[in-house]
Amino acid sequence: MIEKNIFLLKTSAESLSYLWEKLGMKEFLLKLVVSDWKHLNGGLLLLRLFAGGMMLTHGWAKLSSFTDLSVTFPDPLGVGNTFSLVLNVFAEVGCSLCLILGFVTRLAVLPLIFNMAMAFFIIHGADAFAVREMALLYLGMYVVVFWAGGGKYAVDEIIRQKLIRRVIP
Repeated sequence: MIEKNIFLLKTSAESLSYLWEKLGMKEFLLKLVVSDWKHLNGGLLLLRLFAGGMMLTHGWAKLSSFTDLSVTFPDPLGVGNTFSLVLNVFAEVGCSLCLILGFVTRLAVLPLIFNMAMAFFIIHGADAFAVREMALLYLGMYVVVFWAGGGKYAVDEIIRQKLIRRVIP
């Protein structure tokens, strides 16, 4: 009886192994759990498009109501309400457009990182975390883009290829 159960168990294991390899389940599961570097550039593109596009809506709203906001806009740097708003709109519109295109990507996210750090730590520093969390999410996305760069699908890559004349993996 025990031998029969061992035989059935061994046969079942062999069948499972056969199905595992023939149906491609191993490759499928490996793709789910193992980092695939060839898709990193696509992920960076999506991150750039999402973070830049979402921030662009905030900047466009500020640009549309510039006159009204210039009187009441917070001035954490002590440079005046209007100039603080100009810097904010520059970051949220100009730098977001550069981020979306992948043009001078690392340089473009620096004002956005500064902007979101000011929003999280100073402007909304005394507010509840629920109010501050959006700034922290943006800050995290921008730090990742600063760390990783624009990726292969960016204007930066076209410029790099023209300047260096070779592809660096």
